[in-house]
Amino acid sequence: MIPMAVSLNPIKTIGIVGIPPLAVISRLEAEGATVFDLDEPVVQKDIECASPFLPRVYCAILRTVIVNSLALLPDEIYIDVGPGKCDCAMHTATILADILPSSTIVRTVNCDRQDFGTPICTSSLPLIEKMAAITASVRSAQPHGKQHRCVPTAGFWGVPPRDFSILSLFPDTTHIYGWTRCMENKTPDNAVLENHCNPEVPTVFFAQSFCAKSALARHLANRHPRGLYLDCDVTAGSSAKAKIQAFLELSGVSNALG
Repeated sequence: MIPMAVSLNPIKTIGIVGIPPLAVISRLEAEGATVFDLDEPVVQKDIECASPFLPRVYCAILRTVIVNSLALLPDEIYIDVGPGKCDCAMHTATILADILPSSTIVRTVNCDRQDFGTPICTSSLPLIEKMAAITASVRSAQPHGKQHRCVPTAGFWGVPPRDFSILSLFPDTTHIYGWTRCMENKTPDNAVLENHCNPEVPTVFFAQSFCAKSALARHLANRHPRGLYLDCDVTAGSSAKAKIQAFLELSGVSNALG
């Protein structure tokens, strides 16, 4: 019998939390690794599965990281524990290393400064498609393609929400600001870019409940001439959606329901 060929370099399953440095992403791409963004709800499991390991006062994103990690059991997890993420991510890395002995937990600090631009944030794509494209782009080290830039009529500032359904309330002519724009630019530790917003357009300043960025979101919303501060936990309820809809309508934004 002819022995079956055995791959000397089996494909690794990799989880990423936050935005690992470009050098890490480039290497994983070159190795052909299967990369999962653990910040996103990759597996359909109750977020309460994370409760034995993280307190409920941690944001829904990091609780989602725990749920995904327990279900996927990646070979390696690269988690940004630097200023481009948060201290809570650093503590989550410690917990993951303890509860997942079969996974290698690699702590990274992303200090990249190479600008990739933000063509998606300012494009005319529907806001949900913008956000999906940006979150997907963290798994690649490749430059962004060209997009048709639109004139903004509204703004969404903040982190990608766990529940994308709130994004359907915004018109396609919504520009994205805040840490999500830093994501697309591949420079998560970029305070100048994160603080940037457009005072000329009504803007929703969003943060996940219990996220440290909620302080900055509220501060910028208070300073903005046409700003609304909003935070949501796991899912966006009818109250949060009603606030967005009313804010956009009262601000004169047309086609607020997409």
